[in-house]
Amino acid sequence: MYPTKNSLPEKTRERVITMLQERLTDSIDMALQAKQAHWNVKGPDFIALHELFDKVAEAAEDYVDLIAERIVQLGGIALGTLASLKERTTLPVYSVTIASGKEHVAALSHALASYGESVRDSIARAAEAGDADTADLLTEVSRGTDKWLWFVEAHGQSER
Repeated sequence: MYPTKNSLPEKTRERVITMLQERLTDSIDMALQAKQAHWNVKGPDFIALHELFDKVAEAAEDYVDLIAERIVQLGGIALGTLASLKERTTLPVYSVTIASGKEHVAALSHALASYGESVRDSIARAAEAGDADTADLLTEVSRGTDKWLWFVEAHGQSER
């Protein structure tokens, strides 16, 4: 870790950095999965889904930046290269062979739900570690993720 005048105890910072690195890995994967859907969606809802999936990717890229910068603020090194991420993501594998809007909606919804769950778990872990700022940052990510999950899921829900 790099030295910092941040007043959080070093052990707290170490613990939080480790947890944030897990969320950084998942955030990068989330952004890439949304781009996979954005680039490859086909079908009658193409334009609506193409644009929606791009917005999900942009939001995930914002989360990547927030989380990576928090790691560095705490004295850590944000690991964001493909080699450092490949085996560490906790998100479900996104199939690269799907094309239909319905299949992309299902796959991206599943990824967003998984991502949201891990972020909520990390909010609790940050609070337990005594880092309210990181818990607050992750709460912002969680709220945004829930919004995008709602938007994507709405495309797979029928009228009652």
